[in-house]
Amino acid sequence: MSAASTPLLIDGKAAAARVLAEVGREVIALKDAGLAPALAVVLVGQDPASQVYVRNKVLRAEECGIRSLEHKLPADTAEADLLALIHTLNGDDSVHGILVQLPLPGHIDESRVLQAVSPLKDVDGFHAENVGGLSQGRDVLTPCTPAGCLRLLQDTCGNLTGKHAVVIGRSNIVGKPMAALLLKAHCTVTVVHSRSANLKELCRQADIVVAAVGRPRLVDAEWLKPGAVVIDVGINRIEEDGRSKLVGDVDFDSALAHAAAITPVPGGVGPMTIAFLMKNTLAAARLQHPAAGLPQPSMENPA
Repeated sequence: MSAASTPLLIDGKAAAARVLAEVGREVIALKDAGLAPALAVVLVGQDPASQVYVRNKVLRAEECGIRSLEHKLPADTAEADLLALIHTLNGDDSVHGILVQLPLPGHIDESRVLQAVSPLKDVDGFHAENVGGLSQGRDVLTPCTPAGCLRLLQDTCGNLTGKHAVVIGRSNIVGKPMAALLLKAHCTVTVVHSRSANLKELCRQADIVVAAVGRPRLVDAEWLKPGAVVIDVGINRIEEDGRSKLVGDVDFDSALAHAAAITPVPGGVGPMTIAFLMKNTLAAARLQHPAAGLPQPSMENPA
């Protein structure tokens, strides 16, 4: 893709709507085969942002025909009680996906809880078995945000083979799985982070830049080569001109001068995360019930 005088704005809301429509059609097919996908969402405490996220996830599930089960626990819930609930959900054949909303209260070991979720029901893709499987190219559940980013890139660029992608950030939730997915798509991948030397120079070599570092407007035109495709995963709330606003990790106005295509914030990557949570719930149902006779989720083997 070459630079254009008017860069393409990658519409995450429209892309997510297409994904959710796909999910809805697949849910009907699964139900016709006798399998009703179900997602259990566990929320511990009263964090306002988490409550909004959970409500949106439940609404999207219902729109797609996925049965949702909410488990709202008080903030002082003991870790042992939370683990016991997860154990019960793991053993419930009618539940296909389990999502534990983060962050958890400080007295609960987040890692221990995430590893307690069955890998086959781990719709967040955070279990060590799924993380390792992704790096090996196996058929596993993959973190929703990077999976959504990859779909945006494929919809925008088509075949990604041979493109040079730079991922800014190495988090377990976005940066590392994003790099693994891009490798699976046959990109040449560079991961840069806070300890990297020559950050700007490395980014200026990229056909694709995925910014996922959590620093407002870090990436500007000087980081981009003409014609780059930019995926901005950052969601940062800042105060500007006396008002609170959301901005990404990319200086959107500056990047427009160089980008061929770019995601806005908000309205870019965010909607894709929930859409791919629904896709993961379907994939989990199929992995757990292969006798339903429907095609199993597959992953392209890297060369």
